[in-house]
Formats: sequence, structure tokens, C-alpha cells
Amino acid sequence: MKGTEGVDQPRRDKPSGSEDRPVPQVREEERHREEFERAVGNAERRKVRARRRREDTVWFGLGTFGLVGWSVALPTLICLALGLWLDGHYPQRFSWTLTLIFIGIIIGCLNAWYWLSREREEISEAAGEPNAEDEHGV
Repeated sequence: MKGTEGVDQPRRDKPSGSEDRPVPQVREEERHREEFERAVGNAERRKVRARRRREDTVWFGLGTFGLVGWSVALPTLICLALGLWLDGHYPQRFSWTLTLIFIGIIIGCLNAWYWLSREREEISEAAGEPNAEDEHGV
């Protein structure tokens, strides 16, 4: 576009209020604003879901606590009983009881991890959330 003196002048097609800023900077600001709006929207949806489930939280927590406790305690107790029986019938230089208690605790912890990850997947599927955490780790 030629001006009155024959010199090329820049076009004024920029959005209102951004005449003095370059276009890439305006796009970057818009992208940041959209990310912020999305993060606020996600936080608001989580709050609404938490308010709906407020009554279930205490019982759900106690149930999960019991599930984790029993999933660790049961294999440990079974291995303890087996270790005591082996120590009584087949004595060795090492203690079967201590070895099997350790193995029972490891099995129990793996079992608890499995059940908790399965519960988490079910909760996120019921809430319609993706399996991964959002970009803020919340």
C-alpha cells in the first residue's frame, strides 16, 4: 500500500489495542490466556465433582484404607504361618519365618498397589477424565 509520499506503509489489519505489538506476541498472549482459561475450567470442574462426592469421601477413604490394610496383612500372615510351620518341620541355618514374612510384605505391597491403581482408573473413568494427570499435576 503506497502512502502519499510513495513509500510503502504497513497495513493496519491488527486486532484493536495491539497496534504497537508484533503479531507473534499477540498470538502468544492469546495462547497463554486460553491455557489459563482451560486450567481454571478444569479446576472448577474438579471442585464441582468433589462437592457432589463430599458425603462419599469419608466412607470411600475408610474402605480404601481397609482394602490396603487387608491386601498387605493377609499375604504377610499366610507367609508367617507357613514360615512357622517350615521352621518347626524343616529347620535350617536361616529363619524361614523371617524370610517368608519379608516375601509376604512384598507380595502384599504389590497387591495393594494393583488394587489402588485399579480403583483410580475406575474413578477417573466414572468422572470422564483422562487417565493421565493434567499439565499441572493436580
